[in-house]
Amino acid sequence: MTAAADLVLTNAEVHTLGSPDETHEAVAVRDGEVVRVGRTFDVELLAGVETRVVDCGGRVVLPGFIDAHTHLPMVGRSIVHADLSEAGSAAEAVELLRERAAEVERETEGGDGGTGDGIGGDETDWVLGYGYDESRWDESRYLTRDDLDAVSESRPVVAFREDLHTAGVNSVVLDRYADELPDEGVRTAGSDGDGDDAGDPTGIVVEGAVDVLREATEPGRAEMAELVRAAQSYATARGVTGVHDMVRGSRAPEVYRDLADAGELALRVRINYWSDHLDALREVGLRTNHGGGSRGDLVTVGAIKTFTDGSFGGRTAKLTEPYADAAADPDAADDETGQWVVAPEELRDLVADADESGYQLTAHAIGDAAVDAVLDAYEETDDPGAARHRVEHVELASDEAIERFADSGVVASVQPNFLKWADEGGLYDARLGERRLRTNRYRDLLDAGVDLAFGSDCMPLGPLLGVDLATDHPNPDQSLTVTEALRAYTSGAAYAGFDEGRLGTVAVGTAADLVVLDESPWETDSIRDVPVSMTVVDGRVVFERD
Repeated sequence: MTAAADLVLTNAEVHTLGSPDETHEAVAVRDGEVVRVGRTFDVELLAGVETRVVDCGGRVVLPGFIDAHTHLPMVGRSIVHADLSEAGSAAEAVELLRERAAEVERETEGGDGGTGDGIGGDETDWVLGYGYDESRWDESRYLTRDDLDAVSESRPVVAFREDLHTAGVNSVVLDRYADELPDEGVRTAGSDGDGDDAGDPTGIVVEGAVDVLREATEPGRAEMAELVRAAQSYATARGVTGVHDMVRGSRAPEVYRDLADAGELALRVRINYWSDHLDALREVGLRTNHGGGSRGDLVTVGAIKTFTDGSFGGRTAKLTEPYADAAADPDAADDETGQWVVAPEELRDLVADADESGYQLTAHAIGDAAVDAVLDAYEETDDPGAARHRVEHVELASDEAIERFADSGVVASVQPNFLKWADEGGLYDARLGERRLRTNRYRDLLDAGVDLAFGSDCMPLGPLLGVDLATDHPNPDQSLTVTEALRAYTSGAAYAGFDEGRLGTVAVGTAADLVVLDESPWETDSIRDVPVSMTVVDGRVVFERD
């Protein structure tokens, strides 16, 4: 006798997103696995006394979204600290930080902080904000020391730009960390009449200096658990069932496992460890794809992660040709083409070392020179396609680079929500000029046969926003179909994590990771605004809209 299902979704439009994409009426789930897909009449036969049966009322059911590039604790930080993503000006960002400073003051007076387990050993000290994007402001400029001194002259204040490659700090931070901030990461004033004495720090810091502040404000175990809980609630409400989290010097890995052991982890987590952790991972015997093989095991070891260059926002992404607005910020980089965060020689050594030990590699590369450098390093390994080595972002790539992706089998892990900067008059236009229309070449990559995985980099986290933007690219020649974009956020991301066949499609035998949408993304004018009704991970309902 066939065992009854745990969950049955009926009266739905179930898209398998396989090849081809098939549509069914219902799906049944048992023990975390899809056990039947088909007509409502047939699937309902698996319903028993204790089966939960959900009439979807014609809603769309898809495989759950896998965000192939996240920093999930950063989502939690924006929720817990000051969320600067909605600030429409520097003044609004400062006001949000003032409100956060008042909260910190109340928490201190109320005795809620100071456990020694939080930020920098004293979670009551810092005023933090995350996610500002000056490119959307009428006065497009970074937040400075003067702005943040107006927030507090006694507590350290940091406002992290959305890309996390640039931050603004107040005088307290500059004084406290004067000996630790690398000179090349601290912007200083020129003699251009901006009100500062020549050579004085402006409060704008980039790259290595930002790393110092990220380490100084890294949460302890208890606060990290709070951040992850907040972030996973945010993610599952947007249909995310799995993330590839990029982790560096963080308590997040142990917190993910703590939550999993307690039955509180609500999504699958593939941990891509920073190159700093390579020796430690080898020493304890953890390798790519350890964990995650059995039902209910939600935490998996992923790739070794590294940088190559910076960002367009900070003019630190490494290009082959100068920035269109290089003259506007002559101290922004080593030269007019950006800078290396990890030099090509160092990158090649790391890739060779990690690949020889059996690890998947994933490297941040935004500028075309950086993309070429990563491909150079990967092509020196035996079989980069079999290892599924990845390039993160691939924002500017030449025709030759796209051919090399296809020939080598290297995965392009890209973020379609970055297209919000590609419109005329936007950030890409300012930084790259006419090259803006040659960024994020999803159509060219897909047509060349490159494995394409979508993620968000949490800027912001939201798969349906990414699908919307990818299907309406500022360069129409690079737009994807809705089905193609959805696959990049499901089966494409699954492939990047060695999870094809188990995740990314709806079929008998696959893991029951599902999202239910109120409207069809194929039949709406605004995919980003389609509400998520329900999210299911490993057969368990982890989000359900009231």
